[in-house]
Amino acid sequence: MNEVHVEVLRAAIGFFTLLIFTRVLGKQQVSELTVFDYILGITIGSTASSLTTDLTSSALPHWVALLTWVGFAFMMQVVTVKWRRVSRLVDGEPSVVIMNGMIMEDAMRKMRYTVSDLLEQLRSKDIFDIKQVEFAVLERSGEISVLKKSQYQPVTPSDLNLSTKYDGLQTVIIYDGMVLEQNLKQLNLDRVWLQNELSQHGVNDVSQVLLASLDTQGKLYVDRYKDHLIKINDLSE
Repeated sequence: MNEVHVEVLRAAIGFFTLLIFTRVLGKQQVSELTVFDYILGITIGSTASSLTTDLTSSALPHWVALLTWVGFAFMMQVVTVKWRRVSRLVDGEPSVVIMNGMIMEDAMRKMRYTVSDLLEQLRSKDIFDIKQVEFAVLERSGEISVLKKSQYQPVTPSDLNLSTKYDGLQTVIIYDGMVLEQNLKQLNLDRVWLQNELSQHGVNDVSQVLLASLDTQGKLYVDRYKDHLIKINDLSE
């Protein structure tokens, strides 16, 4: 077996090993990762990369190292879920950096978090005046959660005692030119109803539809593969 075949084989081993391990470790959004999780992910990825590219050594040590890292990561997940003290030690805890509109200097100093960092994160939340903030919490992921003072919060229908209609999830009926019969059946609808609705949108065949979904108000949203776009020159005429 030549060098290229060996590298392809080892890459396949590393790829499917990582796929299995990520399924074992579970799903987590990147924005929710702690610093430790981030470094751990980089280390595991680097080990998998070495498994693929380092042809000067056997694949077994790299694979064992990869298995060991993931095993410790899985064990740490179990331990931190079961024991809160270990979770606090490994992942840390959320810290209040603004309380009642006042900056908590001691908490920020303990977290090695600067005022510049705080202002930058507030701006990312569309807050340019710190006087608008009632509470701000620095999460374990490094993101900041903000509660504005009541006078700066947006008005909601409940504030105005206005009644609102129920707005649930839309049900996809057509996806990529294919009718989802199960979803259509759950809505107690049929193909005849669907074709009538599509004809009102200028659609003659479901194969023309990229996506069609029905909301809780009974309105059908249709997006075709080839939408009729209005040119800027047409608007100027």
